[in-house]
Amino acid sequence: MFDVIKFILNDEVREVSGLPPTMTVLQWLRTQAGLTGTKEGCAEGDCGACTTILGTLKDGKVEYKTINSCIVFLPVLDGHHLITVENLKKNGTPHPVQKAMVDCHGSQCGFCTPGFVMSLAALHHNKQDATEEEIQDAIAGNLCRCTGYRPILDAARKADKVKKRAVLASDIRGLREMQRKSMFTYEGGGGKFFAPRGVQELADVLAKYPTATMLAGGTDVGLWVTKHHKELQVIIYTGHVRELQEIKSTASGLEIGAAVTYTDAFKALAAYDESMEETLRRLGSVQIRNLGTVGGNIANGSPIGDGMPPLIALDAKIFLRNQNTARLVNLKDYFIEYGKQDRKPGEFVEKILVPAKAKNVLFKVYKISKRFDQDISAVCGAFALTMEGKKITAARIAYGGMAGTPKRAAAMEKALTGKEWTEETAKAGMAALDKDFQPMSDMRASKEYRSDAAKNLLYRFWLETTQPEIETRVYNYAQY
Repeated sequence: MFDVIKFILNDEVREVSGLPPTMTVLQWLRTQAGLTGTKEGCAEGDCGACTTILGTLKDGKVEYKTINSCIVFLPVLDGHHLITVENLKKNGTPHPVQKAMVDCHGSQCGFCTPGFVMSLAALHHNKQDATEEEIQDAIAGNLCRCTGYRPILDAARKADKVKKRAVLASDIRGLREMQRKSMFTYEGGGGKFFAPRGVQELADVLAKYPTATMLAGGTDVGLWVTKHHKELQVIIYTGHVRELQEIKSTASGLEIGAAVTYTDAFKALAAYDESMEETLRRLGSVQIRNLGTVGGNIANGSPIGDGMPPLIALDAKIFLRNQNTARLVNLKDYFIEYGKQDRKPGEFVEKILVPAKAKNVLFKVYKISKRFDQDISAVCGAFALTMEGKKITAARIAYGGMAGTPKRAAAMEKALTGKEWTEETAKAGMAALDKDFQPMSDMRASKEYRSDAAKNLLYRFWLETTQPEIETRVYNYAQY
């Protein structure tokens, strides 16, 4: 028996049935709900014109976060509160962000304006006295071709000074009553959608439909539909699986459920090093990090996913599970070749185990891209050296963007291991990298650039770990 999709849209409970499960929230808003304030620009989660705010009941409270509605499938809304730009104005009074955008002349053609307003309204709701970095980060996923951003930033600062925060919250009792205790099943337009509540339910339904498309945040899968026009017959959604939402800190390290978003994992992962924090902040936009999951990033095996190189360098492992068994796999061994991972039919990634970083380990991760924000890496390099005094006793180095999979640099590691951490050793490691990779040329970088950049990242790592004063100079330079 199949259910209807039930959620709160602005201030009204809505029930939806009969529509394809791959219809996006944006398509539904514009063609079915008659709410055209939310715009379609790129249909791939890049421009932010489609930004809406999604409320999720968590630990007795409603958390509100921005999402790209152009890549979120309609059944994902079940049990949530969706807010669109039409609902920000209350009792004839504009939201403080809306008023500030008018006062600061933050809109010209106006196409991108609703998305900016929604991003800043979420920041206004979640953060008092936002810093410049927080304001800029909040709108890094919103693109505008007209205003040059200065008046939009002015509007954000002006709205932040309004101490009385606008109300976004819905009827929490109504949301609580919508929460399902067992699997949500939906069918429409020839497709099926399953949202299990526990790992055993997930394993059971995946055993029944072993070729189903696994959906987590949809930051990849959404594009399969909007850009590649794939027809997904059966979708299994992990976003409500309790065990996959957990982050546990143990004596041996971190356990991160596969459906934990990058936003929720941010603080725990950023604690490894400030370079990790910067890399995570540049991993997509706020909207993408609110949707994209650590486990989904791994499961899809993208060679340019920024999450994998640092996790491989930290010697992370993953639990793979099916209906009856579970197995532990080194993350470095999970990626076989482009588009192929060590995951059998009926298996799914349950959690990621990240060991605690020992005090004698030097660790950094670096991202090279054309833009600082909202860009895919040309090269991502992560370095972890185990030290005994000045001697390197073990090296774990991983790169993304250099091969068909995220991959360790075995020859570079061998050139460093057993040597003192000197400039000569670093240069020997740089020379050895040619044995590890024969990178390709594409729109992001030429093979020559990738090779040189990857080598120079090791040299930068040597500089920053042996001459700490240089680190401040490098990071300050990156801000200009």
